[in-house]
Amino acid sequence: MRRLFIVLLLVVGGPWSVASGQRTPEKTRLLLIVDCSNSMWDHWQSNAKIKVTQQVLLSFLDSISSQHDVDVALRVFGHVNKNQFSTRLEVPFGEDNIYQLQSKIKTLVPQGGCTAATALTDALSDFPATGSSRNLILIITDGMDDCDAEICDVARQVQLSGVVVQTFVLGIGGGAFSHADCAGSLFLVPHEEEYAKTMYDIFHLSGKKAKVVLRMLDGDGELYEAEHPVAFYDHRTGVIRHSTIYSVDGKLKPDTLLMDPLVTYDMAVFTHPPLRREAMQFSIDRSNNVDITVSEGTLKVQYSGKRPQWSQPNVDVIVRREGERMAAQEVGEVGQYLAGRYDVEVQTLPVTTLRGVEVRGNAATELSVPMPGMLVLSKPKGITTGAIFRLRDGQVEFATDLNPSTAGERLLLQPGQYELVLHPQNATKYDKVQTKRFVIESSQTTKIQF
Repeated sequence: MRRLFIVLLLVVGGPWSVASGQRTPEKTRLLLIVDCSNSMWDHWQSNAKIKVTQQVLLSFLDSISSQHDVDVALRVFGHVNKNQFSTRLEVPFGEDNIYQLQSKIKTLVPQGGCTAATALTDALSDFPATGSSRNLILIITDGMDDCDAEICDVARQVQLSGVVVQTFVLGIGGGAFSHADCAGSLFLVPHEEEYAKTMYDIFHLSGKKAKVVLRMLDGDGELYEAEHPVAFYDHRTGVIRHSTIYSVDGKLKPDTLLMDPLVTYDMAVFTHPPLRREAMQFSIDRSNNVDITVSEGTLKVQYSGKRPQWSQPNVDVIVRREGERMAAQEVGEVGQYLAGRYDVEVQTLPVTTLRGVEVRGNAATELSVPMPGMLVLSKPKGITTGAIFRLRDGQVEFATDLNPSTAGERLLLQPGQYELVLHPQNATKYDKVQTKRFVIESSQTTKIQF
């Protein structure tokens, strides 16, 4: 027997909702999507699945009929024609429509095929575009194994289309369901009497927020004074749910985040490299503490040697870990990194690479590169192309190409021995290529004229 389950999707604000300080929407809009495929006639425990569903929904609508801040609509699929994969909005959102909803639910007759993925796609147009609201979608169906394999892609695409959708699955019988992991959080319902209670619990919790205190601690277990961006992702879909900046106040007290208790979160703290925590769930009946140990140190690259007459250049410093770029800063700038070893690329001419640089927690790491020297180059008449190489241990290291459109150049080069190669534009033989070797000294000017 295929299992009956409910898929609850929270459609909230937008993809970058801020985790704290959220304003409670003025209205809740609940869209019921009911499966009327042929399999809904299958017997459950006391009656056919469609009959049990009708009883639960009628009772549920009675319980919320006095809540004026809740609007309900009804979309049905599989009921229009026999063996047809169709879906239709039967009762739109509107005030005082509970009787109309109950009347339609009583007359539902399963006779078609299942198309929950299509119904979910069409459902986005059922919500009014105006007004502030908290939008919920509740899909009631007895299975997607045979005809809705694409529900995983549909649920993710709906989230990425401008709304945030969280999915929850209620399954009958406790067995495995092929799409439960990607469609949403699974709630098993082994007995009919738990059907209504589970639906009420989810509807109740969907309006609650869990209090979450994120604390960053140093190696000694003390509260770490820092500011770092933090992002929370839906664990099942990978879609962003909240983003914020971690901070502590003047009394070293971290702020409190307000999170959805029905969502399983992955968290990333954007240190260099990022710290991650996966599969976190938060309760509404207590304060949820999330402690992250952060062992950071600082890294600074500066010039060594006599200051030149010219102003020091702004040179980028690229920091990598295991080949992956972590961050970029400038010479003279201080960057923060987690304790560990890094490769540091200083974008001098040529590039200066410092490998295996160790950053220690709560310590300052200072590196130095020689102050460059200046090459003042006057080229021969006519357009010429060329390049400069540094000579080291009998090898050549590429430094830079020359600009063919200028008659003169000023280049800042690291100290060392160099070879300059010029190729006149009209030269057709190798013997027309000109080379010249020269030495660059730190903070000194070297002039070459052809």
